[in-house]
Amino acid sequence: QVQLVESGGGLVQAGGSLRLSCAASGRTFSRYAMGWFRQAPGKEREFVSAISWTGGSTDYANSVKGRFTISRDNARKTVYLQMNSLNPEDTAVYYCAARTLSYASSRMRDYDYWGQGTQVTVSS
Repeated sequence: QVQLVESGGGLVQAGGSLRLSCAASGRTFSRYAMGWFRQAPGKEREFVSAISWTGGSTDYANSVKGRFTISRDNARKTVYLQMNSLNPEDTAVYYCAARTLSYASSRMRDYDYWGQGTQVTVSS
């Protein structure tokens, strides 16, 4: 069983930055690929970014490419999402997810564990 706890969300002005963290429990964290998804009010949950178990492979949604960076620290059992140049369209609840396979995926159904989410609000 894996438990995921997100943190780092908050209110930021357009153009600002935030760094989200996702702390995981479980001894096999280093073998899991990790992903970030988000859900804006009235919209479907969507893929944001993913990272393989080694961190050597990453993937991003087109809407965040060049602005967001995913990384992980397996010793700390934590995955990060650095978000720069935020705009109001980035406002959403951000969810961390883990899959019990090593390679990254952009598909929600590929993930086995989910956190409770952290709210990110970007004001214009």
